[in-house]
Parts: sequence; structure tokens; C-alpha cells
Amino acid sequence: MLKITQHVSNEGQPDDVTVTLTFDQRQRSRARVELEDGNEAALFLPHGTVLRDGDLLIAREGDRIRVRAAAEPVSTVGIDDPVALARLCYHLGNRHVGLQISRVWIRYQHDYVLDDLVRELGMNPILESAPFDPEFGAYQSHSRGSSASGTGQSFPRKP
Repeated sequence: MLKITQHVSNEGQPDDVTVTLTFDQRQRSRARVELEDGNEAALFLPHGTVLRDGDLLIAREGDRIRVRAAAEPVSTVGIDDPVALARLCYHLGNRHVGLQISRVWIRYQHDYVLDDLVRELGMNPILESAPFDPEFGAYQSHSRGSSASGTGQSFPRKP
């Protein structure tokens, strides 16, 4: 079994194999994962590491593994009014909901209670299966894998 220990810059580096993970799986620094080629690997990353779609991991054995965001149940809300978009982000942010934000839609991990809130605000959430890659918080590290330690993004450890 490969032992994945490094999270490095993803720009322009080739990979040997890919691993497809949900957002919840990409937040774990210790886990057993199945690679696309059917082999298993163990994550031994620094605590607080959060993987993004396209990131590159290096195993102790030298193998390079590309991270892909798995499709998962998400709610997507199409919004063409910037004020309505800001209003919805405000209400969901007050609930500490991770959001993936574009100019014309927002996306969050599906939750029927949140869908009801969105409807109460006059918008229509659509349940779909899509990769989820939310924004990082203001007080969290924003490095994209180019930190001096070579460990990539790091969030404060959960208690």
C-alpha cells in the first residue's frame, strides 16, 4: 500500500494515477483511499490539510497522485441578481455553511433544511450531483501548495 505523505504544487507536474474524493474525504489528513487503478493508499498528511481538485500528492515510494473532486449531492442555486446572491451568501454564511460561489450561482452540500431556507428567501435550489470545491474561510491559510514546508494548504486543527 502506498503511503502518501506530501501535498505539493499542482502546476505543470505529471501524475502517475488519480484519486477521486468527496469534499469530506478531502478534509481528512489520515485515511485509507482507493486509487483509480484499484490499488489502496494511506494518507499521512499534516493535520489540517484540505485537498482541492487538481492537487498533487507524493507517496513515500515516489508515486505522484492527482486529486480529483468526486461528484456528490449538492444544491445549486442560480442567481442573476448580485444583491440576491450577496443576501443568500450572508444567510448561509451565518450558518457556517461551506459555499462554492460563482458569478451566477452558489453551491453547497445538499441539506433539505438549507434548501427550505433558500426557498423562504424566494430562490430555487436544484439538487444535483457535482464536484464540490468551496471557498476557504478568511482566517484560514490560502496557500495553494507552494508553502515553504511543501505541505500545501493547512487549516487549524479541529478540537
